[in-house]
Amino acid sequence: MAGSGTAHLRDPNQMLLRVENLVVEFPVGRKGTVSAVSNISFDVAEGETLGLVGESGCGKSTTGKAVMQLPRPTRGSVVLDGQELTALSGEALRTARPRFQMIFQDPISSLNPRRTVADIVAEPLNVWKVGTAEERRARVDEVLGTVGIDPEAAASRKPFEFSGGQCQRISIARAVITDPKLIICDEPVSALDVSVQAQILNLLEDMKARYGLTLVFVAHDLAVVKNVSDRVAVMYLGKMCEIGPPDDLYSRPAHPYTAALLAAIPLPDPSIDPGATAHLGGELPSPLNPPSGCRFRTRCPRAQDICAQSEPQMQKVGEDHYVACHFPLETPVAAPGVH
Repeated sequence: MAGSGTAHLRDPNQMLLRVENLVVEFPVGRKGTVSAVSNISFDVAEGETLGLVGESGCGKSTTGKAVMQLPRPTRGSVVLDGQELTALSGEALRTARPRFQMIFQDPISSLNPRRTVADIVAEPLNVWKVGTAEERRARVDEVLGTVGIDPEAAASRKPFEFSGGQCQRISIARAVITDPKLIICDEPVSALDVSVQAQILNLLEDMKARYGLTLVFVAHDLAVVKNVSDRVAVMYLGKMCEIGPPDDLYSRPAHPYTAALLAAIPLPDPSIDPGATAHLGGELPSPLNPPSGCRFRTRCPRAQDICAQSEPQMQKVGEDHYVACHFPLETPVAAPGVH
């Protein structure tokens, strides 16, 4: 898996977000440097939802935060609506921020416990002095009502008085209040009950249609990602291994790691023996000292000598379906003119 390349990138003039060769590194004292994200590329068209999946520690949340410039990428390019975000700093970056917002994983801790709901949602409008005070209050009431929170009952209350699902609705209201073009959803339902997850996912779909949003949806639940995404990208140990339409990727995974993730999805059928399903062996390698070549080779049943010597590059295996693997489960599609 773990490969590089930009063969899967589309026409940059038609993309709202284009991330190319993104690298995010963190120093860890005398031990060296952790490459949390290592040379990944992807793009998102306007109005599209990109699902970013992988096991814990693969770098998907760090990728989302790096797009937000929190933290700033070590290297690479992040272009939003034709503007290179990595080249901005100070007031220029601050001025650009209303166009891209984030919904965090923990809805309760992401809200200021000392402020009322009305103040939390109105803060972006107050900072940028959008309209009159009366117009701002009307806008807050409108958005709270849209996310299913009664503004009259909730405006003067504080976050600790609400459930996790209600707090996530308030977080969504705060994210859309500035009319952003892009929202990074960092595992927005993983801390919620299953029944509440469905409500929040439906709400995100409604808000996407109402406000014309483009989403990057970070999650580790593949079943959730399939239902909300137009494209799905799979990450492993800081690298991207596969990207494609959800129906194609889920029905015909081209990478052994993607196939293993899909096989791990529990099925609500008592007649199925969980032990009969093949599982990945071995331990997740340390990001301080990742394997040479393909980073997945130490756990891959198809690994051969070339996997240790050469990092695989993205190659096409179907319509808008790409994989970074020397020995994919699907036969690669030859480029025009190549036999």
